[in-house]
Amino acid sequence: MTAGKRRRTIPILPSRVTVEGLDRAPHRAFLRGLGLSDADIARPFVGVASTDGRVTPCNALLGAFAKEACEGVREAGGVPFDFASIAVADSMSMNHAGMRYSLPSREIIADGVEAVARGHAYDALVAIAGCDKTLPGMMMAMVRLNLPSAFLYGGAALPGRLGGREVTVLDTYEAVGGVYAGTVSREELAALEHACLPTLGACPGQFTANTMAMVAETLGLALPGSATLPAVASERAALARRSGRVAMEILRRGGPLPRDLVTRKSLENACAAVAATGGSTNAGLHIPAIAHEAGIRFSLDDLARVLRRTPYLADLKPGGKYLAKDLHAAGGVYAVLKALLERGVLHGDCLTLEGVTLEEALARHPGADGEVVRREPILPSGGLVVLKGSLAPDGALIKVAGLKSLRFEGRARVFDSEEACVEVVRRRAYRPGEVLVIRYEGPRGGPGMREMLGITALLYGQGMGERVALVTDGRFSGATRGMMVGYVSPEAAAGGPIGRVRTGDRILIDAEAGRLDLLVPEAELTRRKAKVPRRRLSGALEKYAALVGSAFCGAVTHRGGAK
Repeated sequence: MTAGKRRRTIPILPSRVTVEGLDRAPHRAFLRGLGLSDADIARPFVGVASTDGRVTPCNALLGAFAKEACEGVREAGGVPFDFASIAVADSMSMNHAGMRYSLPSREIIADGVEAVARGHAYDALVAIAGCDKTLPGMMMAMVRLNLPSAFLYGGAALPGRLGGREVTVLDTYEAVGGVYAGTVSREELAALEHACLPTLGACPGQFTANTMAMVAETLGLALPGSATLPAVASERAALARRSGRVAMEILRRGGPLPRDLVTRKSLENACAAVAATGGSTNAGLHIPAIAHEAGIRFSLDDLARVLRRTPYLADLKPGGKYLAKDLHAAGGVYAVLKALLERGVLHGDCLTLEGVTLEEALARHPGADGEVVRREPILPSGGLVVLKGSLAPDGALIKVAGLKSLRFEGRARVFDSEEACVEVVRRRAYRPGEVLVIRYEGPRGGPGMREMLGITALLYGQGMGERVALVTDGRFSGATRGMMVGYVSPEAAAGGPIGRVRTGDRILIDAEAGRLDLLVPEAELTRRKAKVPRRRLSGALEKYAALVGSAFCGAVTHRGGAK
């Protein structure tokens, strides 16, 4: 019997604990209050969780997709219960203190979906998400719950057009730096601001949302083609209905469940997909966190091994030319995966959501088109590199896709917060050849590990993206490009060497050798004492700082799933 035809005994539906028996009469009354009939109450209950909300363009369509998924559940004989989780979008929290809530929101989403699905004893789940932290948050919940599940991404926006070229919000971020540098006028910036985001959806480059949507397809948690189909494409309604039907099909046949899909091999496949597309460095946080929910220890070391053996094949922004819509036209995620399978760097025996193996699914799919997905590698190894050395004993991440040089050495200019560095960059009060060091912005030290597209885009927009370097224990956007090193572990607040760097120290970044070194004698470094800033915390950030672990293993907040 093939992997795709395996069956398991279907357990008694969890929802029956809420509706069967004399003492469940009040529960049934509440359900009747929702309009359910006796026949409905006898059917499987399916949670349809989304991060719907009019807070950003990324999430604004998700309510409509959730309704379509509910219809798919009904068509397949189930009863849907739709509910919405929170969404903290990096777009609106960028470059101010609100960004401290972005990464913690991933945990809040996973915890919230768990609470509703377990509290109401749902039998299956459809999870719908649209922006950077909502995608991994929903996938983490799916793997934690291990219910029959299907994931659906809300899709990317279409690009705008200005002056005969396609533009995205990244152009606007970088144009702000151009205004400070005097190379872009305020009028040009205003034109970009009005043109760059003409539709609803997530950012259209291979930034974090699209990277994690590709991860969902590669892991087998989402239907083929769902990662790259534009948000406003008419086919998305049918895709959402199909996701609802598929969750019911999985429930009936007993699998594959999320933990059948998320294995060490499929996680390596996900890393290969990120490497081959020059995807977001945030995948280095989110893939280990998803693995953690399955009880699999997966760290930056595991990511590094896959990056080294995987060629960079897809010419996608920010390091390349093309957008998600272009990849969709060229065959989507499966075109990338087939090219990797043909090169022997993909595990073809992993299961997919539809119950067949990945190799079986790819057999009927076209491969590289030669333009968006190259037949010859752009780089022999992945578009991301894990660095290690005396400044990052556990590891750090840099995106090398699009870099002209893979080596940088310079003197440190040290800042104990993002704001302190931003002020210097705005005034252009720094010199070419410097390494700007921003510390105490890690998961615990921030707390919340702020994303720093604001400052990296300023540097790039000022024409200094590779003339200076930036090193931080914070993190970056998938849209970040240039000589930018983030996720330095251990972080400063956990006693990492980055907390003992002083202005004037020499730092070496060598992406080809995979090194990040502080060129200071070990005896001198041992003598130095780090001064950890005291930040007054309360509420969600206080709880997060007390629980969160290292970025090296995904910045997770609990012990993980049982094997």
